[in-house]
Amino acid sequence: MRLAQLVLRSFRNLVDDALEFPPEGVAVVGPNAQGKSNLLEAIYYLEVLRSFRGAPDRDLVRFGGDVFRLQGRVVTAENDAPFQGGRPERTVAAAWQRSGGRKKVTLDDVETERLGDGVGHVCAVLFTPADLALVDDGPHVRRRYLDIVLSLSEPGYMAALQRYRQVLSQRNAALKAGGHSPQTHAWEPLLVDAGSRVTVFRSRWIDTMAASFSRIHEEISGGTGARMTLDSGIPGLPEGQLELEGVSEALEVALREARDRDVRLGTTTVGPHRDELLLLLAPGEGAQDVRRFGSGGQRRSVALGLRLLEAETIRRRRGREPLLLMDDVFAELDEARSMRLLDLLHRTAVGQVILTAPRKAEIRFRQEGIERWGIRDGRILR
Repeated sequence: MRLAQLVLRSFRNLVDDALEFPPEGVAVVGPNAQGKSNLLEAIYYLEVLRSFRGAPDRDLVRFGGDVFRLQGRVVTAENDAPFQGGRPERTVAAAWQRSGGRKKVTLDDVETERLGDGVGHVCAVLFTPADLALVDDGPHVRRRYLDIVLSLSEPGYMAALQRYRQVLSQRNAALKAGGHSPQTHAWEPLLVDAGSRVTVFRSRWIDTMAASFSRIHEEISGGTGARMTLDSGIPGLPEGQLELEGVSEALEVALREARDRDVRLGTTTVGPHRDELLLLLAPGEGAQDVRRFGSGGQRRSVALGLRLLEAETIRRRRGREPLLLMDDVFAELDEARSMRLLDLLHRTAVGQVILTAPRKAEIRFRQEGIERWGIRDGRILR
């Protein structure tokens, strides 16, 4: 997959433009606060339909404007499978209008029935220095990571997750309003159905990709072991490979046993919304939570490992080489980790790369293989 063109209209501080990207990629070089990260944000917005910084859509509209619009044309590589209908390219567009707060997404100029239908068509993975939050912040950040990776790679996951969130909201509202009411109990079968599917998706992905995560981390860190595992929010799950029936039974029992506590607290206390993706160092009996016990370098290695694992998931599940977006990735790494990451990227990242750096001397990856663009006050300088 590669991004052939990006059309910008009133997005952040970026000057309206139609950018044509070379097949190998480009390095965007310029001082801070000129718009480098905004450019990567615009591209990744077309992948997940939201800001990777967590900004609401209204903050993405250029100051004084009413609407922003982004359009990307993506092209498959010669050896990749074509898009549906045998087409070698696809146009993805997203727009948001301040008046009315409406978001519109189109694929090949046809508006999608649901916003979720527009997710995942750019096939991009984003690396930023802020990825350290994947390790340092609370469980909700790692659940969001799981949700994004699985929504982009597993058909059916997004629908199950959205259904679970809707029903969870309804049950919590019923708990606050009436406690042990028939309405509260009536939501539980629906919660079990959607929640068990979410749990099985998460568990199977972690089991499938655990060995790859350990290998990637060892290469970046220089040999330190690491592993990931799911600490489920459903007590009493069966041992071994999780099956839908067993998870459903466990969640049904857990909800029933937690009713008194849920009524007292006014919220649902068991379920996949309480999951934690545990990231551990030194696999085995003495494994330690990297969030609590890891050094700064170890935590950065784990965070990079998660992003590289996301790229590997796309290669495996979608049969395409992802577009890599790299926002000054080497800035916070020590020299040894930088060299190991560079070696790993040179061996595995064969697709298009769009990266940023404050100075030409700090372009560490593909120093000779891609074009250089400048940026000043939001204007891209070819």
